[in-house]
Amino acid sequence: MLLCALVGLLLLFSCLDVWYFLRGVVVVVQAWFQPPVWDVLAEQSVAGRVLPHDLDYMGHMNNARYLRECDFARFHHYMRNGIFKALRTLKATMVVGASTIRYRRSLAFGEAFDLRTRIVAWDDKSFFVEQRFVSQGDGFISAVMLCRQNVLRSNPESILQLLCKRKVECPDYPEDLQHWISFISASSQALRAQSGLEDKTGAQEDKDK
Repeated sequence: MLLCALVGLLLLFSCLDVWYFLRGVVVVVQAWFQPPVWDVLAEQSVAGRVLPHDLDYMGHMNNARYLRECDFARFHHYMRNGIFKALRTLKATMVVGASTIRYRRSLAFGEAFDLRTRIVAWDDKSFFVEQRFVSQGDGFISAVMLCRQNVLRSNPESILQLLCKRKVECPDYPEDLQHWISFISASSQALRAQSGLEDKTGAQEDKDK
């Protein structure tokens, strides 16, 4: 019986990223028991530390782990400010349409950091989110990520209207965000051109446009 259980666990861990799903559940449960954040534009912060399973061959935090931590921080962010609840009410969902991360200084083994998440702006299809890894030792911003969260079967304005019971004015787009959106648009146009879609009228826009 024990052998069968061990074999079953081995197969499960071989086929699925079990720790990812377990971590996601823990994050959601933790956020559930924390007080809500009524200001959807407020920055939220979660604490982290570089553990052995985060390391690469150089002894630094693995590049992919930054993106993974950003995933969990967004889960936490949307749970506390009510966006996940609004999505369920509207029968909508969100997917990542684009993300760009800039590494400024590596996070070393055992180093503590704060991951700060905020909604910077939005358009008729997407939220634009900024996430910063800030070293707790000296406050240095070790990495910063921009993420475009596409809303499916609804839109940001409807979500914010449901949460705030009023129209929320979008903040001005920072200059770096404007450049990044222009890059995404140019990339979409180039990829459509390479696929021959620029000559097809009525062709569906790709999701990162």
